[in-house]
Amino acid sequence: MRPSRSVPPWPALAGFGAAVAVAALIGGLGVSGTAGEYQSLQQPDWAPPSSVFGPVWSILYAMIAVSGWLVWRRTGWSPALNWWVAQLVVNAIWTPIFFGFGQYGLALFDIVVLWVLIGVTVWRFRPVSRLAAGLLLPYWAWVTFATALNATIWTMN
Repeated sequence: MRPSRSVPPWPALAGFGAAVAVAALIGGLGVSGTAGEYQSLQQPDWAPPSSVFGPVWSILYAMIAVSGWLVWRRTGWSPALNWWVAQLVVNAIWTPIFFGFGQYGLALFDIVVLWVLIGVTVWRFRPVSRLAAGLLLPYWAWVTFATALNATIWTMN
């Protein structure tokens, strides 16, 4: 479905922002009151303090929303956006798996799947909008770092 020329683009951006906010909310519910749990885990020296995650994810989520919206503006709902949704769903469930259930190995599997899905989304977005694909690169880099952190925490705990 192509975007309607009569529909202003801003409500659609709000829709993409809402989708990302739901993913963030699911993750936020999974980490409510877990700063102490994170601090109590054995961690590598390079693990950031828990206070870093909120600001980083706020920026990344904004970039994810804009990225999806840019593709939608060019194509309407397209198969590329199905990958965007898939990575967002897998992103949302990582936090409850890691913190809510304390399943660090399962969380590692989830985040590896997330990493692959982000890569596919970048690949599918690039022909449509280089900017949209580029906006996902910091997210992909952060998830690369988070994957290493998840793996290390799993082995240390």
